[in-house]
Amino acid sequence: MMVLHRLYGMLLLALIAGCASTPQPAPVSDRTAPQEARSKPVEAKALVPAQSDTKGGDWRPENYVVKKGDTLYSIALEHGFDYKELAAWNELDDPGRILIGQQLRFTPPPEAASTAPLMMAPPVAGHPVAEAVDIKSQPKALKLPYSEKALAMAQSPQDIPKAAQPVQAKAIVTPQPVPTKPEARPDAKAEAVAAAEADDHIEWSWPARGKVLARFSENPNLKGVDIAGVAGQPVLASAAGKVVYSGSGIRGYGKLIVIKHSRSFSSVYSHNNEILVKEGQMVTKGQKIAEMGNTDTDQIKLHFEIRQLGRPVDPEKYLPGGAS
Repeated sequence: MMVLHRLYGMLLLALIAGCASTPQPAPVSDRTAPQEARSKPVEAKALVPAQSDTKGGDWRPENYVVKKGDTLYSIALEHGFDYKELAAWNELDDPGRILIGQQLRFTPPPEAASTAPLMMAPPVAGHPVAEAVDIKSQPKALKLPYSEKALAMAQSPQDIPKAAQPVQAKAIVTPQPVPTKPEARPDAKAEAVAAAEADDHIEWSWPARGKVLARFSENPNLKGVDIAGVAGQPVLASAAGKVVYSGSGIRGYGKLIVIKHSRSFSSVYSHNNEILVKEGQMVTKGQKIAEMGNTDTDQIKLHFEIRQLGRPVDPEKYLPGGAS
């Protein structure tokens, strides 16, 4: 009997010791990825934006900083713009006055909000546009002397004559302006295609008869061809276009004419003795635009250039045959 009690006590102590010890949790392993992949840190890849040409091959910057010696006329010539456009885009009242360090924009500013007159909205069904009520034209309330009949009428408003009934003012509905839709702008790609087609269809001709004294070179002083001639000899438009400059405001060119033929191409005629066209005038191919001279040079000649987006190109690549 004593032995059984001892065994029972030992068993009870063993159970109490087992309950007091805390079991360690089993290790948990990630089986969703290989061990090698888990051991290496993940490197974030840098996003490189795709390169795109938004101006269809146009090399010209969006803005230009005026340098010493610049004039608006020379800037326009060197970048293939009409100086009047540049003046308008940059709100220049005097195109002949720009400052060193001044920044000029080479693109038109965002279109201003439409200044068209507001249109009156048509009446909405169930809500007609009410007319204003003229208070002065309404009948005034009757003023009756005191009597039993007047007292009875005051106690019974339906018996008051219509002239004495108060007039209920009609609500005034303020008409709302109808928003005008902005005009749809042509697609940029369509504009580029149209411009390229216009460039391809320019028909060029020699601007004067005579011997070629100097040909185009990458040298800054030989941006075109020099054609010899005599004083007063006709200078002809090399292609149809619009006169965008006529004057002597660009150093080294004397009396100068610039004609714009398309979005990309323009032609330059310098050292003239007399200019026969005005800015804004449309000219045809072969039209007499000036008389040859020697303004701002040492001999009578015509210095002729063809420029693409303001950059001089070899005129003889576009002119037919040779000088006649």
